[in-house]
Amino acid sequence: MERIGCAVIGAGVVGLAVARALALAGREVLILEAADDFGTGISARNSEVIHAGLYYPPGSLKALCCAEGRRVLYAYCEERGIAHRRCGKLIVAATEDQRGELESIAARGRANGAENLRLLTAAEAQALEPELSCVAALLSPDTGIVDSHGLMLALLGDAENHGAILALRSPVRGGEVADAGFILDIGGDTPMQLATDVVVNCAGLGAQAVAGALRGLAPEHVPPLHLAKGNYFTLAGRAPFSRLVYPVPEPGGLGVHLTLDLGGQARFGPDVEWIAEEDYRVAPARGDAFYGAIRRYWPRLPDGALQPGYAGIRPKLGGPGSAAADFRIDGPAQHGVAGLVNFFGIESPGLTSALALAERVGELLHA
Repeated sequence: MERIGCAVIGAGVVGLAVARALALAGREVLILEAADDFGTGISARNSEVIHAGLYYPPGSLKALCCAEGRRVLYAYCEERGIAHRRCGKLIVAATEDQRGELESIAARGRANGAENLRLLTAAEAQALEPELSCVAALLSPDTGIVDSHGLMLALLGDAENHGAILALRSPVRGGEVADAGFILDIGGDTPMQLATDVVVNCAGLGAQAVAGALRGLAPEHVPPLHLAKGNYFTLAGRAPFSRLVYPVPEPGGLGVHLTLDLGGQARFGPDVEWIAEEDYRVAPARGDAFYGAIRRYWPRLPDGALQPGYAGIRPKLGGPGSAAADFRIDGPAQHGVAGLVNFFGIESPGLTSALALAERVGELLHA
């Protein structure tokens, strides 16, 4: 039976960041990915936004890791030449009664370490984005966008340059806690058993299934998984905006917002539906409800301008109607199994937070 020092399960942005951090620390690392390429799951279906951290409860893991992750991510992108742009974001109040919410978002963002936030009048906001309609806005200049594939490629390159190995088509089917670490059952083209000292479960939508199949981890340490599908529509042609535009948040979500990719393509979404299994189809009819929401801040959106874009699925720890859950990173102190770290509920701002989340793994393993 082969033995490896550390097995990182999942080659999305968080798994690759974790593998990089462990390899840089001198550990022997094998990245186990079920798909036939890295970054094909959650990491391939996100908005590529570098978040400032405006919405999360102060002191939460989301707030702390977003703030630290944003700082190190911008520095990493500059250092490695990864395409990105600090384009900024406007959160807009459509009615007078939403002004107070803008002030609350600003206060929470500052508490979370978001910098350079500025409340704007309607005229100031429209001077930045002439097509915008609002009564007031909050400017977050440090929000940005990044080439997520380029980021993952750089993380993987760093990991491999320090000895890590990526094993594709290598799903973890199960395993057990052994006397000296773990024995994992690996499926795929060449099924095998693998002994390892450390397991870091970054399997995204599959994290609960991986943890639940690990004999020796008590079932109460595996939280329920709820799948929240977000449908996005793209704009035919270029949008007349240079910044991201978000409405004041609505109960249960952030509303239908406008994000941009590095090529200037505008994307609108999400509308959220709770699903029982993975399904990435986008029904064209769902776009009909987008027009009214978007026209609250962009009245000149042309009829027929939206077309189905893509869908992403978030691994939620709470279902419909429940309060938004924090990231959950369970190490030995939480579940009592030495050498095991489980990442659960790593949704937005997971990409922004990836480098900061990775640094926590070493701390948890030595706690």
